[in-house]
Amino acid sequence: MAKLWQKTTNVDKLVENFTVGRDRELDRQMAAFDVLGSLAHTRMLESIGLMDAADLMLVQQELKALYLEIEHDNFEIEPDVEDVHSQVEMLLTRRIGEAGKKIHSGRSRNDQVLVDLKLFFRHQLQQVVTETDTLFRQLIQLSEEHKEVLLPGYTHLQVAMPSSFGLWFGAYAEGLADDLEMVLAAWKITNKNPLGSAAGYGSSFPLNRTMTTELLGFESLNHNVVYAQMGRGKTERIIAQALSSIAATLAKMAMDQCLYLSQNFAFVSYPENLTTGSSIMPHKKNPDVWEIMRGKCNRLQALPNDVALMTTNLPSGYHRELQLLKELLFPAFTDLIDCLQMATFMLQNISVNKNILDDPKYTYLFSVEEVNKAVLNGTPFRDAYKQIGLDIEAGNFNPEKTVSHTHEGSIGNLQNEQITNAMDKIIQSFDFKKVEDAISWLVK
Repeated sequence: MAKLWQKTTNVDKLVENFTVGRDRELDRQMAAFDVLGSLAHTRMLESIGLMDAADLMLVQQELKALYLEIEHDNFEIEPDVEDVHSQVEMLLTRRIGEAGKKIHSGRSRNDQVLVDLKLFFRHQLQQVVTETDTLFRQLIQLSEEHKEVLLPGYTHLQVAMPSSFGLWFGAYAEGLADDLEMVLAAWKITNKNPLGSAAGYGSSFPLNRTMTTELLGFESLNHNVVYAQMGRGKTERIIAQALSSIAATLAKMAMDQCLYLSQNFAFVSYPENLTTGSSIMPHKKNPDVWEIMRGKCNRLQALPNDVALMTTNLPSGYHRELQLLKELLFPAFTDLIDCLQMATFMLQNISVNKNILDDPKYTYLFSVEEVNKAVLNGTPFRDAYKQIGLDIEAGNFNPEKTVSHTHEGSIGNLQNEQITNAMDKIIQSFDFKKVEDAISWLVK
C-alpha cells in the first residue's frame, strides 16, 4: 500500500522495516488521540472554507465511530500501513470516499504526530497524577494511624535518633507532593497546541490555530511554528524529569521496605501471599514486589539522560530519530503507573511492629533526648553532651524511652493537614475538567 508521502517509487523493504521500527506497535496507543486531532482539525478546515458542510458531517460521523471502535479495542494498524495517521486516513477514505482524502489539508505528519503526542502525554500525565494522589492519601492515612509508634532513625546506616512511623509514612507523602510540582510543570509544557505548524514552517492556508486549541482543550498554543517543532524532544525531556522525580521517591521507599521487612530489622510485615519464598529455604518471605519496584524506578531515573542523549545537538526542524522517543516514554508511563498502583496496594496491607524500641540495641537512640533534657534544666549544651557521652562509655546510660517533640513537622506535630492542603492546591492547578469537557464535546 502507498504511504501518505509516497509518489511512484517503492522503498526498499529492508529500509522500510528499519525506519518504521516499532511505530505500528506503539502508535496503537495514540489512535484515539489521532482521531481527536482530526475531529478538531476538520472542524477548523470547514470554518475556513477548505471542507464543505456535507463532507464535514461525513468525516465527523465516521471519525466518532472510529473513536468508539478504538475505545472498545477494535482497532489495528494493518501490516502494510506505516503508522496510525495513515491507518486512520485510509479507513476514512475506504468508508466514506473522497471526503476522507481532504482531512490532511493544512497539516503535515510532523504536526499531526506532535498533537497526537501532546494529547497522549496529557492523558498519561493525568493518570500519573491520579495514581500519585491515591498513594499520597494512603501514606497520610498510615502516618496518622501509626503516629504514636516510634521507629529508629538512622544516619550513615547507624542508629541515630528516634523517629516514628508517622514521620516515615508522612515523609514519602510530602515527597510525592513535591514530585507533583515537577509533573505540573510538565503538564503546562505539554498542554500547548502545536497543530497548524505543519512541517515546522506554517501553512499558506488561513488556518485558525486558536480554534483547534480551544476544541482540544489546550491551555494555549505553541505560538511560533518553528518552536512548535523544536518542542518535540524538549517536551519529552521535561516529562522524563517529572517521571524520574516520582520514581526516585518510590525507589527510596522500596529500599526502606526491603530493609524493614528483613529479619535484622523486622519493622514491618506483609501477609504471606504478598511475598515470595525460596526453593530451598522454607523460612523465607522475600519482598519481591518492592525489589522489582526498586529496579523499575531506578531504571526510570535514567530516563531524562536517555531522552537528552537522543536529542542532543539536533538542529531545528524535524529529524526521524525523534520517533524513537516513543520507545522511551511510552513504556516509562506504563511502568511508573504500575509501580504507583502496586505501592498503594502493598501499603494497604502493611503491618507495623509496635514494639521495636524494646530491643536494647536501640537504647542509644535517646542520647540526644537526654542531652536536651539537661540543657532545658540549665546545663550548657557542651557540658551536657560530654556528660551523656561519659555515661555511655561507662555503661551508665539509662534513658527514659520517650520523646517530646512539638515543633512543626516533628514526631509530635506531623503537619499532615498542611501537607495535604499543599497537595490539594497542586492537584487543583491541573484543571483536568477543562480537558475532559473539551474532549467530551468533540466526540459527542
